[in-house]
Amino acid sequence: MSLTRRDFARSTAVTGAGVVLAGSVGALATAPQALAATDLDGAEDAHGHPGIGYGPLVPDPDGVLALPVGFSYRVVTYSGRTRLESGESTPSNHDGTAAFAGPRGAVLLVNNHELKGPRADWEHPVPLTEGLVYDPAAAGGCTVVEVRRDRVAEWVGVAGTSTNCAGGSTPWGTWLTCEETEDRAGQNGMTKDHGYVFEVDPADHRANRAPKPLKALGRYAHEAVVVDPKRGHLFLTEDASGPNGLFYRWTPPEGFHHGRGRLRTLADDAGVLQAFRCFDSGGRFVDDLSRATRTGTVYGVDWVDVPDRDAATVPVRKQFTDGQVTRARKLEGMWWGDGGVYVVSSYAREESPVQHDGQVWFYDPRRRTLTLKVLLGTGGTLDGPDNITVSPYGGLVIAEDGEGAQHLFGATDSGRTYPIARNELNIGTEAAPEYSEFTGVTFSPDGHTLFANIQQPGIMLAITGPWKRQRRG
Repeated sequence: MSLTRRDFARSTAVTGAGVVLAGSVGALATAPQALAATDLDGAEDAHGHPGIGYGPLVPDPDGVLALPVGFSYRVVTYSGRTRLESGESTPSNHDGTAAFAGPRGAVLLVNNHELKGPRADWEHPVPLTEGLVYDPAAAGGCTVVEVRRDRVAEWVGVAGTSTNCAGGSTPWGTWLTCEETEDRAGQNGMTKDHGYVFEVDPADHRANRAPKPLKALGRYAHEAVVVDPKRGHLFLTEDASGPNGLFYRWTPPEGFHHGRGRLRTLADDAGVLQAFRCFDSGGRFVDDLSRATRTGTVYGVDWVDVPDRDAATVPVRKQFTDGQVTRARKLEGMWWGDGGVYVVSSYAREESPVQHDGQVWFYDPRRRTLTLKVLLGTGGTLDGPDNITVSPYGGLVIAEDGEGAQHLFGATDSGRTYPIARNELNIGTEAAPEYSEFTGVTFSPDGHTLFANIQQPGIMLAITGPWKRQRRG
């Protein structure tokens, strides 16, 4: 049953702040002033109380990762230096990652490699391992990394896919890798259509053979996906422009039960794929998420059926006219937590009604509301949030993909930010330094290790230290 604009207006009038405060992370930032340098330095607050976080970042003599005192990192994989079990180099351009409990205390990580276009364009593409290839012309895919105290092993999970971006883990212990492209067979050297989601099982090599695109989830520039463990819905983001991308929900067919490999059994048109449509407390349609200029903004959400999910002739986002759906620029990473979906819009520029340097929203599936949790105003200290995870120590950990310095930063429930790491690997020149984005931020199952990637050249890092629960500030 859809949530009507009248229903939403009535519920906000009755419940008031109870709707605004849905979700336990709370409003995490407002304008640039909310991201003050004192927060980033972990200094004392205005009342002389110890600052949040772990203190200032200490430069790394090896020029890789600045961390607070007491923290350390370990290089897990490094494209061009470390090797797969089959002997080839670790592929480059690390992106979305999730961690799973492996056998005998090991941690299994599935790591996307965001490689677009033909294999000849890349020095270290994902190797074409026999039986694991979708399109032999494509350079992307993902690898599985097994981390033990004294050993690291890496092998191919799926190959021959393209532009594998954020993706997402499932409650049944698999990884959904997302292609952020709309290339069809014959475009950019591809021999098959792309823009799909594929399932990868980190614990079962045989389950990954003969990769099958999950066409029921649609063909478009997929970014990330999360699973509602209670209702069985899948939520998906689209990172696209001209026009801006959409936020989707896939409802499984009646009687379907999730589990390892079950998505592969579905028909191409199984279930219902829908795009969201937002309206404010006055019942007014919201055309773009950039319209929200204050944290705590709450929109009601309805869902509109996608006419042609495989985009046979028209891209999915272009199948809707103005006024049918709500759009947003750079819909990126997502994470399930606190009974709902945290979803990122990295920035908005001239293509959007209002400009900003990043938003994080929380979708509550029970209330069918979308609440703005983080808003980074233009010109602030931080910009371009991308991959995201919910921290076992409270609040969020966010990977930055912005201008200049790139950080991993935390945000407390009350809205203060603090640094966790800074990328110090200069891939530019001394005169014009350049620092790649962070990706794939995720904690180990026991919460002791924070894994994160430097996308270029492609480095997976394991960060350990005196983690502690962050006070609300």
